[in-house]
Amino acid sequence: MNEEAKVDITQVDAEHGFFDEFERPSKEKWKEEAIAALKGASFDKVLFTKTYEGLTIAPIYCAEDIEGLPHLGSKPGFPSFARSTRANGFLKEPWKICQEILAAFPTEFNEEARHDVARGQTALNLVLDRPTRAGQDPANAAQDEVGNRGVSLASLGDLSTLLRDIDLERVSLQCHAGATSLPLIAGLAVALRDSEKGTNRLYGADACVGGDPLGELAAHGQLTLSLKAAYDCMYQATVWALRKAPKLQTIFVRGHPYHDAGASSTEEVAFALATATEYIRELLGRGLSIEDVAPRIRFGFSLGSNFFMEIAKLRAARVLWGQIVAAFGGSPDAQKMTIHGRSSAYNKTVFDPYVNMLRITSEGFSGAVGGVDSLHLAPFDEPVRTPDRFSRRIARNVQVVLQEEARFTQPIDMGGGSYYIEKMTHEFAQAAWRLFQEIEKNGGMGAAVIAGTPQTLAAATAAKRAKAIETRADVILGTNMYANLSEKKIEVPQIDRAALKKARVAEVDDYRRKHTHYSLGFDLTAIEKGFAGAGGEVVELAIGAVGNGATLGDLFEVLSGFDAERPSAPPLKITRAAELFERLRQRVETKFAEEGKKVRLFLANMGPIPQHKPRADFAAGFFEVAGFEVLGNGGFATVDAAADAALASGAPVVVICSTDAAYPDYVPALAARIKAEKPEMTVIVAGRQSPEVTAVFNAAGVDDYIHVRANCCEINNKLHEKYMG
Repeated sequence: MNEEAKVDITQVDAEHGFFDEFERPSKEKWKEEAIAALKGASFDKVLFTKTYEGLTIAPIYCAEDIEGLPHLGSKPGFPSFARSTRANGFLKEPWKICQEILAAFPTEFNEEARHDVARGQTALNLVLDRPTRAGQDPANAAQDEVGNRGVSLASLGDLSTLLRDIDLERVSLQCHAGATSLPLIAGLAVALRDSEKGTNRLYGADACVGGDPLGELAAHGQLTLSLKAAYDCMYQATVWALRKAPKLQTIFVRGHPYHDAGASSTEEVAFALATATEYIRELLGRGLSIEDVAPRIRFGFSLGSNFFMEIAKLRAARVLWGQIVAAFGGSPDAQKMTIHGRSSAYNKTVFDPYVNMLRITSEGFSGAVGGVDSLHLAPFDEPVRTPDRFSRRIARNVQVVLQEEARFTQPIDMGGGSYYIEKMTHEFAQAAWRLFQEIEKNGGMGAAVIAGTPQTLAAATAAKRAKAIETRADVILGTNMYANLSEKKIEVPQIDRAALKKARVAEVDDYRRKHTHYSLGFDLTAIEKGFAGAGGEVVELAIGAVGNGATLGDLFEVLSGFDAERPSAPPLKITRAAELFERLRQRVETKFAEEGKKVRLFLANMGPIPQHKPRADFAAGFFEVAGFEVLGNGGFATVDAAADAALASGAPVVVICSTDAAYPDYVPALAARIKAEKPEMTVIVAGRQSPEVTAVFNAAGVDDYIHVRANCCEINNKLHEKYMG
């Protein structure tokens, strides 16, 4: 470097930095250069992206894009809470590693929980099976639901086994308890009552045993108790927690069912906020204050593939929740939102499941940057089977790496100051707020769920997603793009559901035989009177009943018996995005298992390799995602050579691959020759053609065309139905 080029850093203007010697490009100048680089393509269509949230992603963000945004002046730990609910972020304490443990039996859960806690997990995520959440003893539950994707709990013995040798002062507990958390709270209280440190072990910081009746109603379309009874139970549990367990959260508002039904991120947040607002009104109407209620609520949000959108979602949700609680008169402390993040179940795949490891890494990244309080990252085999220790370890260690190696705990607000994230936070909040207000204007979330409004909105968004997935505008790696037909399938252990239910029924029957003195009738009368009391008494009565031998099902029967109303609603259609293509792949695999062969597809590659290869590669990828065995070749110089090879291949489908300029020389003659000898064969051309050319090709026998805008799923499904039955 010569003397003239040296810069005296002591003389640099700190306000403008080192680059004042260069011209500062304006946004207008950048746009001019971008338009020139597009070479005639539409600037707005190419560089601006519409999202399912109704937002538009710009190609570049600058300082002027965030001027005047209302949340920018806030600091971490203070309203608007966009940056964090804690002034020190994760510096003092990182987010909780709160991995789900999917075990069927209490003994199994306890063993796996102790194993995982010893290896980095910092919070227990207790997942209940559907019967337990619905208040059913195993004997009264459907066989395929007992212990399926969650632990089966019924008795005090189950709960004591579940928590044996687990220090709940050191490891906090989280559980979505279904429509009401009251029976489970009572059972857990008894299970810990005689322990060395008492119930304080359970009800320390970060604990949540929460109910979500509206979420359950939307997810399943029905409840086994009335909404009034559910709200009465919510009130009783919350009052009891205020007195006996001040840090226990008794309400768990989950956005996951809406996300898993295909809803947009703004819809998920708006529905969750409207649900929590409904709960606030119900509990205020029963005599509690906003300072009592708001801190008792935990939110669960799914984290999807749109990395920056998910960061903005978490930040915007905190802003909006603060506004809602403030509108009810809540203090800044009451305005703080507790968020449990969960990696999306909607975008996970059965085929090429190891790609799920990459997906959860991105989702964990966005959760950490967005500022979750706890986080579950799904093991890669979660859609296929009950995750084993290896898959749980990999998922858990993604979080450990983020915290311990990548040091995501050190910047207090990693997203703060990013023009893109700040702008998206603001626009996301505006969009979610509009939908929230619409729900409020029409009677609130309870009325909306019963009328099916959120279910309809989620279904409409899911339909848009499905169309984009079918046409491969939205890519699911390894499923609708770049399929790996040689993958080694994960072994799925066979579970004897009949034997599992029989074992659980026997365990509960044995427990009942040991408590034959227990009389449900007495507790029924006492608990009914307890609802007329000042609050919290019902939990104490339920604790007494559990101590005397009542099961969780007995308690639920009592609580649901006071009101004959059973609300119903159109259920959400919960699915995974990949299922459209997975059904095609599975059909082929089933056919192969039955007959020992796959359906073949022949590529009639015309001309030299540079001429046919781009479309041959495209065609191979287009049909391999549906499980077809694609027969390639180095190309043919003549129509007769291609026709002879295609007819001799035994493949029922022929795809002609070359350039548009060459097609008139090949396609009509080749299609006519094939159809003349085997009319049942399907002839497809790779590449979209003009209407005039299409008419000529169709007349010669061409059946279909594939191109980047074609519906990949629909075309493959037609071929499956034609040749596989």
